[in-house]
Amino acid sequence: MADNPLASASETSRETNGWQNYVKRPKRGVPAGLWLRCPGCGATVFRKDVEKLLGVCPECDYHWYVSAHERLKQLLDEGTFEEWFANLESCDPLEFVDKISYRERLKRERERTGLKDAVIAGTGMIRARRVAIGVTDSAFMMGSMGSVVGEKLTRLIERAQKEQLPLIIVSGSGGGARMQEGVFSLMQMAKVSAALARFHASGGLYISVLTNPTMGGVAASFASLGDVILAEPKALIGFAGPRTIMATIRIELPKGFQTSEFLLEHGFIDRIVRRPELKTEIARIIDYCGK
Repeated sequence: MADNPLASASETSRETNGWQNYVKRPKRGVPAGLWLRCPGCGATVFRKDVEKLLGVCPECDYHWYVSAHERLKQLLDEGTFEEWFANLESCDPLEFVDKISYRERLKRERERTGLKDAVIAGTGMIRARRVAIGVTDSAFMMGSMGSVVGEKLTRLIERAQKEQLPLIIVSGSGGGARMQEGVFSLMQMAKVSAALARFHASGGLYISVLTNPTMGGVAASFASLGDVILAEPKALIGFAGPRTIMATIRIELPKGFQTSEFLLEHGFIDRIVRRPELKTEIARIIDYCGK
């Protein structure tokens, strides 16, 4: 009995195109977001390993940026944070315009970051110790210090003094004073510093935590005035940036200039603390100082 030529042709076609059909199937690849490339060492690391270390590379100890909300979760006991002065928002006293108006820029930053401004302030518990805490966030206009940042921090300091609470300020500012507010922004340096002087005179404990980057007017005022100054590893800390300084004085800067390691060696900060140990270290300092 002769073979069916149509059936044979069909089977041959399936066999010939089988590998092509297989290639066209969607591949079961690695799900996106499982791995991160470290900016410090270039290694590809497992995201969950980084998260367990609170945003620190397990290979080279590089400290990733974390938001102000995330820092509060890392430092405070769960469920203890109470935000203060949450409704303060910047206005536009100079009606400043560059590429866009300052009002429009503020609106875009609020929508992008979910923050009202570059600082969150309030109270919470660190290892069952009540503290007043403020955290600046470089994601909002590079953490620059405008009128709201200065006002929130001043009120935070005054309330810490009134309630006799240890004061913690975590600084992350690459923008210094906010140019869109001109002299109103520069005034905040003196205002916050004066509030800290009164707090110090009352016997209060102020722990300043410097992160990458802490620059400009923030570094030149409240960030440098702590009774104890801690810093994260390899953080950039200073007033003007290295490139600006080199362009101005035209000399080669020392190796590692303006890093937390360099500043520790020269007595500007008291201790470098890795992020996973920061909460315990702050609690230890509070106990040591009897606060």
